[in-house]
Amino acid sequence: MTLPTPAVRDRVLSLPSAELPAYVYDLAALRGHAAAVRAALPSSVELYYAAKANPEPEILAALGPYVDGYEVSSGGELTHVAKAVPGRPLAFGGPGKTPDEVTAALETGVERFHVESAYELRMLAELARAHAPGRRVAVLPRVNLPVADGSLAGSSLAMGGRPTPFGMDPAQAVEVVRSLSDGTYPHLELRGVHAHLASGLEAAEQVAVAESVVSWATSLGVRLAEVNVGGGMHVDYGAPERRFDWAEYGRGLARLAERHPGLTLRIEPGRALTAYCGWYATEVLDVKHSHGEEFAVVRGGTHHLRTPATKGHDQPCSVLPVDAWPHPWPRPAAGGRRSAMGVPTDEARGTITVAGQLCTPKDVLARRVPAAGLRAGDRVVFALAGAYAWNISHHDFLMHPRPGFHFLSAPAESAG
Repeated sequence: MTLPTPAVRDRVLSLPSAELPAYVYDLAALRGHAAAVRAALPSSVELYYAAKANPEPEILAALGPYVDGYEVSSGGELTHVAKAVPGRPLAFGGPGKTPDEVTAALETGVERFHVESAYELRMLAELARAHAPGRRVAVLPRVNLPVADGSLAGSSLAMGGRPTPFGMDPAQAVEVVRSLSDGTYPHLELRGVHAHLASGLEAAEQVAVAESVVSWATSLGVRLAEVNVGGGMHVDYGAPERRFDWAEYGRGLARLAERHPGLTLRIEPGRALTAYCGWYATEVLDVKHSHGEEFAVVRGGTHHLRTPATKGHDQPCSVLPVDAWPHPWPRPAAGGRRSAMGVPTDEARGTITVAGQLCTPKDVLARRVPAAGLRAGDRVVFALAGAYAWNISHHDFLMHPRPGFHFLSAPAESAG
């Protein structure tokens, strides 16, 4: 079981059934975690938050004191983040940028563009000439570097080191770097190099990736102000109490920075900053037996919290018992049966699979959760729901109500 913070627990138990499911974010916990991450990093490292992980305005604002800027990957994110945290530095990344998006980014004053292709560079150059006269726009070509066999084996999502739509092959990236440094594009400035090769790496693997990216970038023989080594720090859904080793990562980046004085390293974590502060809270609607297994059907489901279905994991959760039962009909509860052969079933073991309300067998949030005696009306709270949760889910399938949103320990506590 993964227990929520006391503030989250109290809020979840205080909500009436009609206000569930709900996302509950502990902003005090988020600030504490972000402060610890910032303290573990050397001063020569810039920390940008990848807004795609969770773009809620309250989340963006809470991170403000601890990050140097925000990375956005679409015109919609650009507009949203610029409004939520006005005046903060923005980096615009992602493949498939449209001319309208690039124009909006230029007019918004985006400080850095991560260029994904030679075509995108030429488009940016023309639009910068027309929409950003009088200034040079900072560019970081994104490179898809080859990696040694097995070096990304621990990755949960590889975006480099193999054929992907992200970034450029090294040879093409070299051509782009040369064109930026030889005056071909007078409205553009070569700021550095960007490489985000994988997600889900541990600290030592992240350091090794950073070293390979910096080694390649500094071998180009051109002056670079910074190298962006991306994000993708590991978040372990199977062992949520175990967190990415920011101290080890910080020491590795410090050693790398010492070897390259004057070079700024930039990282862009998303999930590893906000996942731990968010909780998806819901209520058990029914408990049922099926072929030796027990299922709890809860309000909501993967249309609110899509991550376990797409990543194939069980979302860590805990049960908050609720003794009151307001209905005149019997209250279903998890039992304890044995099969006809006397073999313990999941019911006898006290485990239960938690499923949502959708008409698909894929609507499963967690399998074989230890929850002996679970009853309809009890609350289930899913941890690690502060990133790639609501914002990445298929909200409108079956048109169930949307969840509520509660932000605890905000400057002015709010719920929506």
